[in-house]
Amino acid sequence: MSGALKTQDTAAGDEILAASANERALVEDETFAGPAPDGAMADAASDEIVDPQADMPLLASPAESLLRFITCGSVDDGKSTLIGRLLYDTNSVFDDQLDTLKRDSKKFGTTGEDLDFALLVDGLSAEREQGITIDVAYRYFSTGKRAFIIADTPGHEQYTRNMATGASQAELAVILVDARKGILPQTRRHSFITSMVGIKSVIVAINKMDLVDFDEATFRDIVKGYEAIRPSLGFTSVTYIPLSAKNGDNLASRSSRAPWYDGPTLLEALERAEPETLQAGSPLFRLPVQWVNRPNLDFRGFCGTVAGGRVRKGDAVLSLPSRQRSHVRGIFGPNGEVEEAEDGEAITLTLTDEIDASRGDVIVREGDAIAPQTRLEAEILWMVDRPLIAGARVIAKLASAQTPATVRALREAVDIHSYQPRAANALLMNEIGRVTLAFDKPLVATTYGESRELGAFILIDQLTNETVALGIVTALTEAQTTLLGMPAPVTAAKGQPAPPRTAFDRAKAEWLGPSLASDARRARGVTLFRGAAAVMMAVIALLLGLAVWQALILGVLDFVLRPYLRRLMVPAETEALPVDPTDVRDGAGI
Repeated sequence: MSGALKTQDTAAGDEILAASANERALVEDETFAGPAPDGAMADAASDEIVDPQADMPLLASPAESLLRFITCGSVDDGKSTLIGRLLYDTNSVFDDQLDTLKRDSKKFGTTGEDLDFALLVDGLSAEREQGITIDVAYRYFSTGKRAFIIADTPGHEQYTRNMATGASQAELAVILVDARKGILPQTRRHSFITSMVGIKSVIVAINKMDLVDFDEATFRDIVKGYEAIRPSLGFTSVTYIPLSAKNGDNLASRSSRAPWYDGPTLLEALERAEPETLQAGSPLFRLPVQWVNRPNLDFRGFCGTVAGGRVRKGDAVLSLPSRQRSHVRGIFGPNGEVEEAEDGEAITLTLTDEIDASRGDVIVREGDAIAPQTRLEAEILWMVDRPLIAGARVIAKLASAQTPATVRALREAVDIHSYQPRAANALLMNEIGRVTLAFDKPLVATTYGESRELGAFILIDQLTNETVALGIVTALTEAQTTLLGMPAPVTAAKGQPAPPRTAFDRAKAEWLGPSLASDARRARGVTLFRGAAAVMMAVIALLLGLAVWQALILGVLDFVLRPYLRRLMVPAETEALPVDPTDVRDGAGI
């Protein structure tokens, strides 16, 4: 009895399943012949092995044609929408992501019944609630011609630091401009930061053209306005594209709504772009040491990422700042020992000698002119709401090195509207300034134009450990000395007299003394004073009855010999060079 009931229940269940089944799925299930053999599939007509991906279109090799770019601009210019629509138009959105986008557009969207493509990129709950981008979002997609890594950066002024972070690793920037609003202060700020970090190629995407009926005059006015500020930015390539990110006009396909525009679409411009950027690393080998690998008594390796050039076994190298010399014994990469390594590779280096090197030191090829620096000139972006003033104490982190530092001078700030320098006694949040930094211990550094790794740094608050600024090295105030035993040409340090070059210069320096020779303004005043005293001496001689020629000789002798007479009567310490009270040297009491 129970068996009959079970048979009836099974039959009823099969009828229910059959009624609700997907016919397409049933057909696929009947024709499914089981899994294919490993790595291949047997051809029904022959015994040959057929590659299942043989007929698939070949994509571009990321290693050969990978482009990293950012989208930036003012808030609500449509950066996230542009990226989302670009991913959608290039079939880079999966079905489950599209279903989620449809649900989220009804819940969080700001485009009515249409899909809100910004939600494909803005994933934080705070971003969806406020409708703005807060953090940098990275997305990857590829076409048949190229692979891309996109960084969607925030446009809100409060999150400028995040925009700068994304720009630091990009090769090209897509700067969005709202066609209704034109070029805004944040557009100018993002453009300057883009130029500051070394990006040379830019696409100015004039968005929301649908809201101005694709008016050509509006497009031309914005192009004219951006061309006016372009000379101050140093861009070598700028492309202007009118588009509508929401509707997809001129993104992946050409729009019929702008017949007057005959340039490339955004995707075409990205596929064709050959961006010119700063040299990623120096042609000379440099390895900032990140960690000393000491697994046992028989192995001691220096780990780090090569910041320039190429290294081979047997190369003569030098450790900075200690200047200890050695030779490369072995080079180890992720897959074991290799014969050589180049810029960008993570390696472990073993040396023939036991030298003292630790995290923060830099191993360079012998003969490299790079040198440790205790003071340098820099351009910084201040990123916190409390102002920066001269004399501030911070922690500087450059490559793998870290040391306390002092902002010796705040030379000027950059006016974001005109890009012209202006005097400033404080630097406020999101302002860009030029400063002089002094390090408590020497750091191996060079200019940003020579090396991104050894020319960029961040400043950290000593108390809160908060990153307060990012900066690039613009000039080295200390002359680099070569590491071949030959000193570099002597230059005058700050507050020191320049080395005399001619006999007259040497005589002048001797006559003025070291203190006056270092200050042209004081030297001119003292010379005039001594000349006036000599004239007075000659006049007194005439009044006392001396002949004119005798009075003139007396005046000349007084003018020439007065400084030497003063040195005989005044202690030599009075001629010591003036000491900068803010410049504290090793061993000084403070």
